[in-house]
Amino acid sequence: MNSVSPSAAQYVGSGTLPSTSEQVLEPRNHFGHALLTDSNKESSGEPDEVDRLKLKLMSAWNNVKYGWSVKTKTVFNKTSPLILMGQSYLLNSEDEVERFRLAFGSRVWLTYRKEFPQLEGSNLTSDCGWGCMLRSGQMLLAQGLVVHFLPLDWRWPECPQLTDVDFEVLRPRSPSRTAAISIPSFSSSWGAGMTQKQSSSIASEGLKRAHSGRFQSGREPQAEGLHRRVVSWFGDQPSAPFGVHRLVELGKESGKRAGDWYGPSLVAHILRKAVARSSEVQNLALYVAQDCTVYKEDVIRLCDQSVLDSSSSSDWKSVIILVPVRLGGETLNPSYIECVKNILRLDCCIGIIGGKPKHSLFFIGFQDEQLLYLDPHYCQPVVDVTQGSFSLESFHCNSPRKMNFNRMDPSCTIGFYARSKKDFESLCSAVSVALSSKERYPIFTLVEGRGQDYGLDGYSGGSTDASTHIIPPGGLNGNKKRGSADEFVFL
Repeated sequence: MNSVSPSAAQYVGSGTLPSTSEQVLEPRNHFGHALLTDSNKESSGEPDEVDRLKLKLMSAWNNVKYGWSVKTKTVFNKTSPLILMGQSYLLNSEDEVERFRLAFGSRVWLTYRKEFPQLEGSNLTSDCGWGCMLRSGQMLLAQGLVVHFLPLDWRWPECPQLTDVDFEVLRPRSPSRTAAISIPSFSSSWGAGMTQKQSSSIASEGLKRAHSGRFQSGREPQAEGLHRRVVSWFGDQPSAPFGVHRLVELGKESGKRAGDWYGPSLVAHILRKAVARSSEVQNLALYVAQDCTVYKEDVIRLCDQSVLDSSSSSDWKSVIILVPVRLGGETLNPSYIECVKNILRLDCCIGIIGGKPKHSLFFIGFQDEQLLYLDPHYCQPVVDVTQGSFSLESFHCNSPRKMNFNRMDPSCTIGFYARSKKDFESLCSAVSVALSSKERYPIFTLVEGRGQDYGLDGYSGGSTDASTHIIPPGGLNGNKKRGSADEFVFL
């Protein structure tokens, strides 16, 4: 089974590039920039015919722009280690290339989609041109969920062969594949055939099996069922817990609408709200750092249910920690590059959402002075994930890409995962070592104690007891000029 390559110069499903005129005449509304929605159409005073023509023109342009790209070959050094999600690969043999192929191809790849149900409050049926940071955030959360529900050594058995790469060694041999297994249908709780209680039960059972190590292969039916279920949570359906529709809805609480651009810091808080309000991952918490500081007691209070509820039967919730940071002024400070490398070497790191200027990417590793990433800028048709046997091809990438560190935009959000309290303590120790450098100002810090509580629409963690927190005068509204982490524009 071959996955869809972001470098493939063709449209998914059609195999041919439709002409611009055909797309302009199409009655669907796809556009990728901050254009007219239902709410601002009325105030614009422009006739509906003009609005519709604008939508069709932008639809055609975005579908052409993000539906294909010129093929380029990514070259990997066979003498330098490549780091991918905390694991090292020395690509000087077929076995190592094969190991890398399975690891890279198993990452969940989430890209622009078209022809999905209309986003509420707009005419949008595609996120082309504006939703790349949301997609990068989805990939970060998906990686955390894969690590949470599946064993660390899980690999998707249908990983595609890599394309457009040069390892300077022999091409990896074709893996032997067993006969296809029957995948049980795990329709999500917002689809047909499964109640919310059954949904949570399956996820909990999968987590218990992952902890006990009862399945170690991606070919196990239970593992594949959980894999498919995690992917379904990011479907482009209004009721998908982590889909674009849900994230856009949560973004409204921060003044964002469909078609607006999102920064990595804002996306971190949107993901926090999505996890907190979902019923699918009740044994997982998501914490967002405050002002580049992780307050350990806040994390403990968020995860240790016995702190707030002595009758709680759950000792500890697993946690995803997101840290929005700024690695320089207008450009990346080279002094931080080594720290970023050290962080990506950690097993507990689940990736970095950020990108290069005006272009969001999901960073998952590096080799030498180049970052390895997954690119959401590829427009694909929507997949109906409510069908139990939906295709997984377009959710896994077969074309790894690299870019130089010096092209990295300084605004980004770093992700970590800790399964248990012991893992969290180990994470704190490992991250502290990784952050050690000659740079006067560290990327971020981990400190004892608690931070200020900015409420549900601001920062996470901490108590809601106002007497234990002091917010600076004008702390919520005093800074009228947001940093580029919030106003960052991605095309």
